[in-house]
Amino acid sequence: MRPLDRKLPVKREPLFNIPTVIVVLSAALAAIHGVRTVLLSEEQDIWVLLYLAFIPARYDSSMVLGGVLPGGLGAEIWTFVTYSLLHGSWMHLIVNGVWLLAFGSALARRFGTARFLAFFAVTAAAGAAMHLLTNAGSPAPMIGASASISGAMAAAMRFAFQRGGPLGLGGGADESFRVPAIPLTAVFSDARVLAFLAVWFGINILFGLGSHSITGGDEIVAWQAHIGGFLAGLLLFSWFDPKQDVPPSIADDPTLH
Repeated sequence: MRPLDRKLPVKREPLFNIPTVIVVLSAALAAIHGVRTVLLSEEQDIWVLLYLAFIPARYDSSMVLGGVLPGGLGAEIWTFVTYSLLHGSWMHLIVNGVWLLAFGSALARRFGTARFLAFFAVTAAAGAAMHLLTNAGSPAPMIGASASISGAMAAAMRFAFQRGGPLGLGGGADESFRVPAIPLTAVFSDARVLAFLAVWFGINILFGLGSHSITGGDEIVAWQAHIGGFLAGLLLFSWFDPKQDVPPSIADDPTLH
């Protein structure tokens, strides 16, 4: 008798291993912008901005707009986060979506859904707070998820460059997202982290001085909000980082701590 010619099942890795929360968040951002651009009239969209965008003049009673913008106390609170769900153009959304995919995915895989969403909200609020401090009384609405994405970039630095991490030596698979994070006190002694910081801050300062948008459009970059989100992500990383179940191969190697 001939042996049965059976093939063992082959385990296939997914082509795109994107966390569900990133897929859902990206789809939500696209849906919101689609509704604004396709279904709403210009007047209706202005009302969306007045209720959901972050407007510094809302907090200054001495300004003409202070105290008369719609939403009252509620809008003074929720706009610290809701502005991050709106975008100025499809190109603005696409650029933010690419960065969210790159850095948000790494962070979501490490934090989990609930912690990642909380982190997204906190860094958005930090960006809004920095924007308010540096643009007090401005009637111009600020929108976009860039502050939260900047926070994700900063948080990813705390583990991505570690040996065995996503961008370090020996990184791979899920284990690379669970390496021990670099202590905050050691961040400024790591050459790779310092290089990343120099490039990131340099680009944002150049955009701020030139008032140009990375998307090539006419929008003014709220670079102060980017810095606020970035600093929050760097400094508050440990608030959201769960205790890691470090693989023995990494835990037993003293060079990785």
